[in-house]
Amino acid sequence: MSDVPRTTTDADRARWRRYLADERAEAAVYRELAARREGEEREILLALAAAEGRHEAHWLALLDGDDSKTPRADVRTRMLGALARRFGSIFVLALAQRAEARSPYATDPDATPAMAADERIHGEVVRGLAARGRRRLAGTFRAAVFGANDGLVSNLALVLGIGATGVPASVVLFTGIAGLLAGALSMGAGEYVSVRSQRELLEASAPDPTAREALVDLDIDANELALVYRARGMGDAESREHAALVMARVQAAGQSSTATDALAVVAHDDEAVGTGLAAAISSFLFFASGALIPVLPWIFGLSGTAAIITATVLVSVALLATGATVGLLSGASPLKRALRQLGIGLGAAAVTYVLGLAFGTSIG
Repeated sequence: MSDVPRTTTDADRARWRRYLADERAEAAVYRELAARREGEEREILLALAAAEGRHEAHWLALLDGDDSKTPRADVRTRMLGALARRFGSIFVLALAQRAEARSPYATDPDATPAMAADERIHGEVVRGLAARGRRRLAGTFRAAVFGANDGLVSNLALVLGIGATGVPASVVLFTGIAGLLAGALSMGAGEYVSVRSQRELLEASAPDPTAREALVDLDIDANELALVYRARGMGDAESREHAALVMARVQAAGQSSTATDALAVVAHDDEAVGTGLAAAISSFLFFASGALIPVLPWIFGLSGTAAIITATVLVSVALLATGATVGLLSGASPLKRALRQLGIGLGAAAVTYVLGLAFGTSIG
């Protein structure tokens, strides 16, 4: 930055007021989220709000304390505030993560390097908080999204393929309902077996609790404990150092109970896996909900081209919604995820529709 003072323009002051409004709104978002949290998460969110307060003070100082013409915060920040007041959910943290990543301070001549660094680190802090929520709902959410998307795409493909052959509307309707029930039951059963198997594999890899009882009797010089850590992925030097530290604690305490997690290197995140029953129920319900949408036109009496077009439009809207939801929760672009979901879903349905036309023509 040049040492020569530059002239402050009306455009500069307008930009500072906009930044001031956004900082105030972002601090309010974090305070709203903190009000719905406890313990460490609450403290972290309040610390973020305090940091935004420091940024607010910087812009207010440049304005000589005059905030009389401060505009409203931008639409996205106001939306974050509204969501935080009503829900305080993982969606808000995911949106806040994206908002922090869009900070203009890195290229703004009036923002300090510390402020630009703050915004980048804030993004990582919010990412960490959002990751906690994602882990809590990951297993069930994965089953829900996969189930809904599979129900939408598979049943749309089924009814379009059958409808294109020229069979009566009643045949298309009952085919769609049969596809809904068969698919939902299959998805639920498959998800239960999948999650249960995954949890059993993780449990088989977890340290044996009874092995901790042998720690106090280990030869502190030979220290076989280092082999445990090497088997679990640590390097030779690191495993010896870690084992020596653990053994020192055990010997000092004189009992193995002080080394509850001494044999573990990486904790298994059971929350991210979910439970088999929850995943199965979620998968069943969401598959059925998704698979019902393509059948709705025939349920309400439509047939032929009108039913096919209506089903395609309804499913397209649902695919856009599920794709955008995944994008929001992952901190990625909702629009890109929505369009990707739409393209894949309609592409699969188009293939079966063309095949239905071909078979219908050949049969006729």
